[in-house]
Order: sequence, then C-alpha cells, then structure tokens
Amino acid sequence: MVASAATAAFFPATSSLPDSGGRNSGNYGGSLPAGVDARGIKSKSSSSGKLQVKANAQAPSKVNGTKVGIKTDDDVISSPPPRTFINTLPDWSMLLAAITTIFLAAEKQWMMLDWKPKRPDMLGGPFGFGRIVQDGLVFRENFSIRSYEIGADRTASIETLMNHLQETALNHVKSVGLLGDGFGSTPEMAKRNLIWVVSKMQVLVDRYPTWGDVVQVDTWVAASGKNGMRRDWLVRDCKTGDVITRASSLWVMMNKETRRLSKIPDEVRAEIEGYYLDSPPIVDEDGRKLPKLDDKTAKYIRTGLTPRWSDLDVNQHVNNVKYIGWILESAPLPILESHELAAMTLEYRRECRKDSVVQSLTSVLGSGVGDMAISGYVECQHLLRLEDGAEIVKGRTVWRPKYANRIGSMGQLPAAGA
Repeated sequence: MVASAATAAFFPATSSLPDSGGRNSGNYGGSLPAGVDARGIKSKSSSSGKLQVKANAQAPSKVNGTKVGIKTDDDVISSPPPRTFINTLPDWSMLLAAITTIFLAAEKQWMMLDWKPKRPDMLGGPFGFGRIVQDGLVFRENFSIRSYEIGADRTASIETLMNHLQETALNHVKSVGLLGDGFGSTPEMAKRNLIWVVSKMQVLVDRYPTWGDVVQVDTWVAASGKNGMRRDWLVRDCKTGDVITRASSLWVMMNKETRRLSKIPDEVRAEIEGYYLDSPPIVDEDGRKLPKLDDKTAKYIRTGLTPRWSDLDVNQHVNNVKYIGWILESAPLPILESHELAAMTLEYRRECRKDSVVQSLTSVLGSGVGDMAISGYVECQHLLRLEDGAEIVKGRTVWRPKYANRIGSMGQLPAAGA
C-alpha cells in the first residue's frame, strides 16, 4: 500500500474507468470505453495471462448507429503527447531548490567559524582559551559574565570571580605545556604523585561586574620561599580598562597518596622556575593573625554542611571555591542584604573530603550588626571546621555598603624583572 502511494505520487496515472459491460449507449460526454486508453490503444488479456496491445486501434466513431465524439471549447480535441520516461518523471525543481538552500546555509555557518590554526602564544579569540603575553610570563584570558553567574544584586558573585581565577591558573599551566596528569600538576609532579594545594588567598574587589560585562584576567607566578609558589591575578573591565579585582595566593605541594606536604623536588623546580615573574605581590600581605573562633566567641553558627559530589575536584577533595560559599552560609543576613564583600583573607589548614561534615562560624567585629549604620564598613571573622573541631579554613572578610563610592584602581600589571 505504501509503495503504491509513493509510486502514484511520482507517476500519476489515468483514473480508473467504469466497465461498460461490453456495450455502451448514448453520449459518453468525454469518457472512453473500457480497455481503451487516451491514445486509442485497445488492450486485452490473452488466455496465457499476458497483456496484448493492439497498435493503431481507433476509438469507435459510432455506437448503436449514433455518431459520438468528444467536444471541447473548440469542438476539437487533440491527442495528449505520448507517455515517455521523460514526461513521467516528477518535477525535481522544488527538491533541487531545497537542497541548494540547505547547502548555502551550511556554507554560511562554516565560513563564520574560524578554522585557522592557532599559535601556542595566541590560543583563542576574545572568549577563547587565552594567550600568553609579556615575554611568555603572563597569561591573559577574557570572560563574559553569564546570566547564571549573577546573584540577587544583579552582579557576579564572589564565587564566579574565584572560578575565573582558578580557570586562568589551570589554563596558564596548560598553555605553556606543563599540564601533567593531575589538577595543575606538571609532568614531573605527576611522576611523584604531587599536587598543588592553596595555603593562603587574599582578594580585593573594587567592583563586581554584571551580566554581559567582559572581564580580562591576567595571571602570573613567582617564587615564595624555598618550597612555595605565589600566584597573582589582576582583573580588568575590558570596556573601560579599570582594575576591578586583585588577588594573590600562596601554594605548596602535597603528596596525593599520603596527603602530606612535600618539598619541591629539583626536577619540578627546573620545570617551573623559568616561568616565574620577579615582581612583588599584587596584594600587600595581611600579616594580622586570625583569631580562633569557637562556640563561645562565634555568634553565628551553621552546622551540618556536607559536600556534594559536584563539589569535589579531580584530586577528590573539596574545591577551594566551595569553602567561600560555606563561609557565607553563616554570615548575618542583614550584612548580605545591605553590604557587599570588599576584601577577603583565607588561610587553608586542611582539606575537606566527600564524607566530611562541616560547621561554619562567624563573628562580627565591633558592636556587631547593629553598628553597621554608624561604621559603614563591617569586618567579620570566620572559621570552617569539621564536627570533631579540626580547622579547615580560617578567614577574615571586610564588607562595604552597597553602591558606595569605589576605591578606584588598585594596581597595574607588574613589569617583567621589576
């Protein structure tokens, strides 16, 4: 049935004619006798079942003594053209037009893509992988602020900015060919089961970008003592060039199997020291000691925080950006509603794993939340700890009133060799 319908669609046939029963009378009014097609060819079946065609057969001019004919507007009808293979083919023009349209659209999309190979120092476009600048010592990458990266204040969250910092750090290692089998580990580190872990992070935020803004993140590394490495970031608004965020961090090595800190092996040092930028920290180190919080000194406590599977990184411990979210879980709601985070100092004491249960403690310095209207800026102390009391992260945050005048530009890209 389906095949018959498809054949009929491409090869239209003459409609079936009623059988006259062998004898017809009266005018046919344009009909043809059964067994006679439009060309006057009469067919009949033989006893063997084969179809026999009698050529040059003519339609009868009289039926029962009456002259019959087929009338048109001109009282004359011409025979239709013979049925040939060519004139029985369907009209392919529509199909060809559709195919042409599809190919043109595909070609247009193809031409819009940039398939030119990139040099290692020019890896990507304005929102691409990033590129190496300043004599190969600084890595630069742009980010567009997405709608899902903004919060209730219509600005990017602090977690969004921290994710950008982490992404550029990893892409920096990858772009210079030092990404081994691990989360930022070099090939020599991977041989020894070594990974980088952050020990301290300082962040200053002058302004938070909003949806659709494009930010430019520069990052570089430097030596920090005998067994540490410092990584700095400078974030600018691509449109205005204003510096909106500075951050500086200290990193040490840990054995992935034993979870103990390790010295930097000479082979690893040889891999990375060629990429060190000799410059002072982009953020002056906050040397103030962070006080210890407990159930008596912390006024705001949130318990029962547990990591989800998506909170773990490839090294099977909680991503350091997640700690910031946990810290804010115990921050007083009036501060979150009327202030924004301007500065943050975090000291990482131990890692948190998938089975950990975490408590978040916060203390507001000064007279507390009620003193915000007088002081404007608010400072808080924070602690993340395990249920058994072991410290995970200690921190200090500074909050400023929302929409307050900004501090202004907070730094410039350091010069090589400075």
